[in-house]
Amino acid sequence: MKKRNQTNASMLVILLALSTLLGGCGSDSRSSAASGGGEEVSELRYQGNVGSVTYPELAADLGYLAPLKLKFIGNTTSGPQDIQAAVTGDTDFGGAFNGAIVKLIAAKAPIKSVISYYGVDDETWTGYYVLDGSPISSAKDLIGKKIAVNTLGAHHEFVIKEYLHRAGLTAEEIKQVTLVVVPPVTSEQTLRASQVDVAALGGVLRDKALQRGGIHPLFTDKELFGHFSAGSYVMTDKFIEDNPNAARKFVEATAAAIEWARTTPREEVIARYEKIINERERKEDTSSVKLWKSTGIAGQGGLIADKEFQTWIDWLVKEGELKEGKYTPSDLFTNEFNPYGK
Repeated sequence: MKKRNQTNASMLVILLALSTLLGGCGSDSRSSAASGGGEEVSELRYQGNVGSVTYPELAADLGYLAPLKLKFIGNTTSGPQDIQAAVTGDTDFGGAFNGAIVKLIAAKAPIKSVISYYGVDDETWTGYYVLDGSPISSAKDLIGKKIAVNTLGAHHEFVIKEYLHRAGLTAEEIKQVTLVVVPPVTSEQTLRASQVDVAALGGVLRDKALQRGGIHPLFTDKELFGHFSAGSYVMTDKFIEDNPNAARKFVEATAAAIEWARTTPREEVIARYEKIINERERKEDTSSVKLWKSTGIAGQGGLIADKEFQTWIDWLVKEGELKEGKYTPSDLFTNEFNPYGK
């Protein structure tokens, strides 16, 4: 664990150095500020997700983002990677689990969360599944076992460790629970092959696995935390300072897209998602979006609540990774650009 933390710290140093260099590279070649206070750039660079539609992509398709355009530069592999791309200047915004954002800001990354983009509700949540007949029935039973997660340092790791903490496991016992990075599409197969003892499954992957039967959840993030927004889009402080109109337009458009998805009949949302995926011609499968259920986002228009960051500030303090009193939620996010906050 110590070696992994050292590696993560080294990576953050490199990222921050790159960010500093990029920040001194002069004016943005994409800048094309319109007279009368228009957007300072004509496009926003971003990473997408295979077989799914992000809310900025939905906003662009609905016409909410115009005249700004999105420039797709590739697909992200994880939330931490996505926000690191924003830190290094490869993209103009990125999204990740709020706990990962707190850790990156604590490492002096010059970023701020501007709008929530995913969360947990009655229809959208993640379960941590074991095989039927498994001897694992409590947190204590996880000592010495392996859990499949999509990436380290993000949503799954925080939730698992919170579950173990609440069950009273000591720090030494928690270290004996091994998290194994497994691509989400193969997590179910890995569990059924007994290569891991528990697998994190959410969304369409969870629903398909449950249809096949033979598994049940040991616990879920919804049971632990209830309804909450879990992740946010971030922009760098420099981007917000240099492009306030573009930042505001991005948030306003994304907020409108979130509310469109929240209030539009499910069948219509799914049809729109399928259209967007087919029209962008990236050779993707649309089967995942056919099972879309809800936004999962707690705040109207993606408004961020203090508790959605305070929870993870407290968690990192408890883990010894953050000094108590170092940050308050208002240091980490802003609802300034969100029209639903007025």
